[in-house]
Amino acid sequence: MNRLESTFARCRAERRGALVTYVMGGDPDVKGSARMALACVAGGADLLEIGVPFSDPIADGATIQQAAGRALAHGTTPRDCLEVVRAVRTVSQVPVALMGYLNPILSADPATFFPEAAAAGVDALIIPDLLPEESGDLGELAARHGLGLVFLLAPTSTPARVTAAVQAATGFVYFVSVTGVTGARATLPTDLAGKVAAVRAESRVPVVIGFGVSTPEQARALGGLADGVVVGSAIVARVAGPGPVTRRAAAVKAFVATLARSLRA
Repeated sequence: MNRLESTFARCRAERRGALVTYVMGGDPDVKGSARMALACVAGGADLLEIGVPFSDPIADGATIQQAAGRALAHGTTPRDCLEVVRAVRTVSQVPVALMGYLNPILSADPATFFPEAAAAGVDALIIPDLLPEESGDLGELAARHGLGLVFLLAPTSTPARVTAAVQAATGFVYFVSVTGVTGARATLPTDLAGKVAAVRAESRVPVVIGFGVSTPEQARALGGLADGVVVGSAIVARVAGPGPVTRRAAAVKAFVATLARSLRA
């Protein structure tokens, strides 16, 4: 089993969803984002998403857009994000997925970036603007280097798109809980159970739910529907909080710990 498979298997054995946490690579800077990622691990995250900053993040709301802007202002590149992964690997074997858009990855040259990512310890790539029907060459390249390729589905995805995504996905499938961009929501749709169950029934790989999840109560509710739940903007907002990096990392760790406890309750 690879790291993703063993992590989801462990969580299934514990009868709970996996906790997936997101931080933006390069925010507040490269070393600082590594500290935030390690704070998530210390808080109990089962899987990490490391964002690759991009100037036109069409799937992301204001909180993550601003984080990407801060990272880009420091000159953060996709390869800088691999430094974050290497820092995680010095202390943890928690699975890591890079989440970024197609343009920065193409600019980094997948033929060289994919093997570098695998060597750094990346387990999967989430590329929101890559369609499963158009992923052939990148999918083959990712598979050649042992990287999972994750596709997004939404409540509005057609049956044909669901089939295409679950057949092309390796690692896991990312089900977007809302018809919109990332960002904390006070309430989430109440009709997700059937839609998520339909995707899980067709998928060979685990299904995680993300977008809009910001509280332990929401994480617990959605974690019961899927193989994992993603929390992003609520963590990124704490990274952007006041005070020194040490204090912000402590706030991230404490918040992630509340999420982890909610999934184990």
